[in-house]
Amino acid sequence: MRSVFREYGLPLVMLAASVATTTANGARFMQNYLEGMPPVVRESDLWPWGWLMEHPELYVTGLAFSAALLGILLIHEFGHYFACMWHGIRSTLPMVLPAPTLSGTAGAVIQIRSRIPSRNALMDVGVYGPLCGYVASSLAVAVGFALSYHAPADAPAAIVRFGGEPLTIRLLHWLLVQWDPTIPSFDHIAPHPILVAGWIGLFITSLNLIPGGQLDGGHILYAISPRLHRVFTTVLPFLLFLAGTLFWVGWMLWGLFLMLPAMRHPNVPKEPGLSQGRLVLGIIGILLFLLTFTVRPFYDNSLMHFLHPDPFRTAP
Repeated sequence: MRSVFREYGLPLVMLAASVATTTANGARFMQNYLEGMPPVVRESDLWPWGWLMEHPELYVTGLAFSAALLGILLIHEFGHYFACMWHGIRSTLPMVLPAPTLSGTAGAVIQIRSRIPSRNALMDVGVYGPLCGYVASSLAVAVGFALSYHAPADAPAAIVRFGGEPLTIRLLHWLLVQWDPTIPSFDHIAPHPILVAGWIGLFITSLNLIPGGQLDGGHILYAISPRLHRVFTTVLPFLLFLAGTLFWVGWMLWGLFLMLPAMRHPNVPKEPGLSQGRLVLGIIGILLFLLTFTVRPFYDNSLMHFLHPDPFRTAP
């Protein structure tokens, strides 16, 4: 019974908990959207349970965000899962992780339980997750833009400001504006929660495609060149610490994460080598990283920002 619960019951319990947490955050996002405000305008928006206790009837309004985000995460992980099945690699079912974060989740994972037999198999396992997640996130962004509207001129400032939009959002926005010129720019928008979910999905895709350790990008790079993977995995923590100092402090956590022994990539047979078709998949994976990555995902969140006093702040 314990094994059955671990294989099937635990993923379902974690998914149910994630539905609860992401729906709560989504309800707050939806309320702010309806009022023409950014997703997060007060600190209580990051932990909306007190507000929901006062307005329990609004809880279901968060389902659009929850369905979009959890759909993106599960599509991503099932991309890995079915690639594992194709190559006869044992893995767990996808498990979504509830967490007290901006989105209500810390993402989703699968655990690979048998040896990866070849570099071709490793490429498939590494690339199909982010590829599927990218398509789902892009669709959510497109739908979210279509549902969003221009923010009022007197809308309050957000306390969590999304940073430079990744190239995918810029391209999708440009394409949609050709079809409907009334779609607002990303700088003057009351974003629908589905747009927020799509942005988070692209952000999670970019994090997974960081080319190091056992991240998806690490699998892709290892399949292309194990030696290059070792170099990148060694250098990346220092680059991420620097990026955390200058752009977003969260990069420091990812630098520490890549230094953990658990992130050491298992050996995969060098022969047979990577096929030409899988090399093309690897190039696609690298392009996806460039299309989703932004060095400053959130404004005013670098280590320097927290340490350096605001020169325009007046003394009390």
